[in-house]
Order: sequence, then C-alpha cells, then structure tokens
Amino acid sequence: MTRTTPVKVTFDSDGVTLTGNLYLPGTAAATPAPGVVVAGTWTSVKELMADRYAERLAERGHAALSFDFTGFGESGGTPRDVENPARKVRDIHRAVTFLAAHPAVDGDRIGALGICAAAMYMSDNTAHDPRVRSLALVAPWLHDAAICEDAYGGAAAVAERIKTGREARSRYDETGEVDYVPVVSATDDRAAMPYDIDFYLNPERGGIPAWPNRFAVMSWPDWLTYDSIALAPLIDRPTLLVHSEDAAIPDGARRFYAGLAGPKDIFWTQGTQFDFYDQEPQVTVAVDAVAAHFGRTLR
Repeated sequence: MTRTTPVKVTFDSDGVTLTGNLYLPGTAAATPAPGVVVAGTWTSVKELMADRYAERLAERGHAALSFDFTGFGESGGTPRDVENPARKVRDIHRAVTFLAAHPAVDGDRIGALGICAAAMYMSDNTAHDPRVRSLALVAPWLHDAAICEDAYGGAAAVAERIKTGREARSRYDETGEVDYVPVVSATDDRAAMPYDIDFYLNPERGGIPAWPNRFAVMSWPDWLTYDSIALAPLIDRPTLLVHSEDAAIPDGARRFYAGLAGPKDIFWTQGTQFDFYDQEPQVTVAVDAVAAHFGRTLR
C-alpha cells in the first residue's frame, strides 16, 4: 500500500473555522474516490486516532477527512475543550459538506467512521443526513441514561456530575471563566476518567502536546443526558460495528445494533478499548473490516 501525505484543509462550521487533514488515495484515480469523514474519542484531537484511521482508509482507496471539532486542537471556537454533542454533530454535518464538494471526492459516495464517542455523533448525523450512505463504528461508545448510570457509579453519581456541570456552566455564563479538570489522571479524583490509562498518559501514544488533557466541567450535563441508543431506529443506511467484549460497554453496542433499521453487521474481535486507538493487530483488523464495508456499500 502507498503511504499518503495529508493535505491541511479548513472549512466553515457556523462561523467557526475548522481545521482538518484530508488523506487522498496515493495513486491518481481516473474518477473521484468515495469519501469518508472520520472522528475519534471524546475530548480528542485528530492526531490521537482519527488521523491514523483516515490515513489507513486512504491507503485502501478512500478519500478520508479527519478534523478538529469546534474548540479543540487546531480549530477555532470558544470556549475550548467543551464536549458538546449537538455542536459536534453540526461540525460533522459541515465536514460532510466540505468533503462531498471536494473535486477528488465522489459526493454521491460518502461514508462516516466514528471511533469510541464519535460513534454517537456520526450516528446522530447519519440519522438526519441522507448524504451519508454508509456508517462504520469502531470500539463504539454508545450510551443512554441506563448505561451512563452503570458507567459512572449509579444514578446519584450521575446526578451529582450533572449538578456540578450546571454550576460550572452558570459560572461561565456569569464570568466567562471555564472550570477545567483533567480528562485522565491517576492522582486527581476530579478527573473525567480518574484512572491510570496508558494511552492518554503515555507521550509515546496519546499523551501528545496537541492534546491538553483538559475537560470542561460544564460538559457533564450534555454528555450524560445524550441518548445515542434512541438513534438506531432512525438509521436505515448500511452500518458496521467493530467491537470487543473487552472494550467499552459492549452492551451498548448490542442494544444499538438490535435497533438499527437498515442493513447491518457486527464484527466481534479481540482487544481492549484503547487497543483500537493505536495498537496492532486491532487497528489493522478494524481498518480492514471498515474498508471492506465501505467497498461494498459505497459503490
């Protein structure tokens, strides 16, 4: 396979300039290539895993766009590092618009790939955007209220996070100041993920300068009340899920898959959640499955 060099691109999303990397197939094609919009985990920047998957898809013949959401990475927008599902879905919609209009892309053959939390956001846009003809989700984090309670220590713990988030939002509205905690920390109990997670803390993996490891506390209400499982019956496009029993919330994937309204497939493989971000063989296994899915469904 021929390695591809990304082209730095920018596009508008409701008045905010978003920055992305467009990976094009390495060999000149006689006809425009199918396009895929790629996004990764919550709080992530494109360099964490979206770039990796986009590059691999380009090596397999797709034009793939990774980008930073509003308020993240190289993209504009304030406040910074706020996990806002509705805003991210709108950004994905604008990314589809940009990709579909690119001269190297066949705008009638657009797919969407969501890794971890972006599985929810890609699904949301797909449910309401007929331009997206095919959907793939890798190690998908798909939650609703019941799953959030299981993941975050019960109803009372969820309610406390929502309360804290609303207070932080009020302070921002009154003062313009954003309350931040680490996304990941092995020593700070306030962290969004108070665990020793090597992927995020290891500078050889995801602990890179482009990712500030910063979580806006006001993100909790929107995040914890977001219902992605309810999106499944609205999706009639071909959908592939790639997941593992050892990855995050496989029950969410099963429930989402059961509710899908269109052609669907679910591929169970091996690996932890974080293996799918940057480790082998998980990345190659996932990319091969996703590329084959898009090859069948974006003809």
